[in-house]
Amino acid sequence: MKQTSAHIPRRDPAQVMRLSRLGSLHQCRLSFMRQLTRRMARENWNFIRPVFDIDENGVGHAVYTAQAPDHAYSLVAFAHDLPPEQRSDRVIAEAWDATFALFDGIPTEQDIQRLSENVPLQEAGRVSENELSLSRANRSVRLWAHVVDRLAAGQQPDLEQIYKVGYLMRTTAVYGSGKFGAADREKTANRPELQAPFQTEMLSVYLTRTFVRDLVQHMARVKGGDQTAELAPEIGQWLGIGNSTGLGMAPFIVNHPVLFNNWIMVREEALAQVRSLPTASDSEAQQFRDIFERCKLSMSWWRSEHPIQIEKLSALNADLSAISDYLDQDDLTRYHPWERLIQWSETTLSEEGQELLASLVLEPYGDLVDGLTECMADGNAQAQIIDGAMTVAQTRALIRDRFDWALSLDWSDEANCARAWYVSEEKLEPRLGERFEEPISDFEQPLAPARDAAAAFAELSNWRDEAPIAEFLLHHPEHRHTIRRAQIGRIAPYGEIHDNTISSSVMPIDMLRAKLSFFGATHFDPRSDRWVRICMYSGAPYPEDLTTETADLWVYPELEE
Repeated sequence: MKQTSAHIPRRDPAQVMRLSRLGSLHQCRLSFMRQLTRRMARENWNFIRPVFDIDENGVGHAVYTAQAPDHAYSLVAFAHDLPPEQRSDRVIAEAWDATFALFDGIPTEQDIQRLSENVPLQEAGRVSENELSLSRANRSVRLWAHVVDRLAAGQQPDLEQIYKVGYLMRTTAVYGSGKFGAADREKTANRPELQAPFQTEMLSVYLTRTFVRDLVQHMARVKGGDQTAELAPEIGQWLGIGNSTGLGMAPFIVNHPVLFNNWIMVREEALAQVRSLPTASDSEAQQFRDIFERCKLSMSWWRSEHPIQIEKLSALNADLSAISDYLDQDDLTRYHPWERLIQWSETTLSEEGQELLASLVLEPYGDLVDGLTECMADGNAQAQIIDGAMTVAQTRALIRDRFDWALSLDWSDEANCARAWYVSEEKLEPRLGERFEEPISDFEQPLAPARDAAAAFAELSNWRDEAPIAEFLLHHPEHRHTIRRAQIGRIAPYGEIHDNTISSSVMPIDMLRAKLSFFGATHFDPRSDRWVRICMYSGAPYPEDLTTETADLWVYPELEE
């Protein structure tokens, strides 16, 4: 482990926690997918496919089992013959091309029969505490047909088309943590392989990707018979799993301030440690340069039809050119090379480019920063307990410290409270409506921390400084969630978004991207300001190719010689 000189502090939450910056985050070596692939390779997990019972119409089921050191996990996959008119990425869909459950252990025939009666129904069915996740996926119709047709004709699919789309199927939900009867996180939180955030979901998607590859090969063989080509591994590796994510994910980072703080704080601490390095070796500098060149290739495949992302991609391409020019003039081995690079980026690049660099500079330093991932989960249940003995004066000071920017907003201005978050009756999913145009105020969810903090602060001004906050809450229980958040801020400085989540200009996709970047998603493609498509595991090794050499940098495509 490299020794540091004077430690560069973590970036200020006031800088980091703005929505525009959170909406510019990129995957990095701390991302949950890469944590999982490194662990699976390091621990030499064993993968088998004991069942693949799919007919010529693409209907049936398969089982994929991953054996970790102490537990087995099995993806039970159901393939369906879905009419095109029923294919929809919307959460209100009732049928899908494939549905899945991640089973805790190895399922019996009785388990599979039970799952076959429930998993294809998704929300309309029920799973049990033996299932860790429930998910579904739809085909990317044009690429699916292209790959099937090419393989059936004895040819390989066009790599450019694969780069353009990136996936054969995209999930529209991966449910876990007790939803629809699945096991609560508490059941598996102490298992080393599932301790980090969202490892259950990341494993489910990893195994789903293998099933999708096998299914498209099977359908090609049905069509092409003996002349069918086997999908070339160097092409298949760039088939990831797509994902369509909407507003259902957005409130998560508001509702989990300690957990989200841990993600951001670990990334900021990793960045601070790298920035603090007084020098870089020739090999570390060269590794960064190599990763940057590979990253540029990946960025060249990034496409979007949304005007906001098109503008961001244009700025990013200019940033990549500016970074290249910088690297042409700096060998990265002089004093504090990474601190100078980050400081330069903050005066020169867009937020998209700044955050890409913040991710890339971590890559040569796995030995220094990877251990920080052990701090990304949230095991601090005590943080939710309100300290009723805290005085009103102390509480006011906490709110002022956490929400100073919100206290100066004019909350009587309709633009500052134009939106309201509520839960749809039909699907029990979060929605964002127009407060002054729709009758939704009575159903509003507590997802406006800034407004609520200002209201609590104003009410507290009428109370004695020395009064215990418990006394205040007896009279004003509507402010409990704000007082709890203010007290949580003592241990979670990155737990609050420093923006108004109900303003007329809020962009929910920034919240989606912030969370998805920690998953390890790439090639964000917003379809509106409220939902986004991404790609997961593109470039990753399949189970038969997973080694300690292939388990980490797969997210960056290799350059052609």
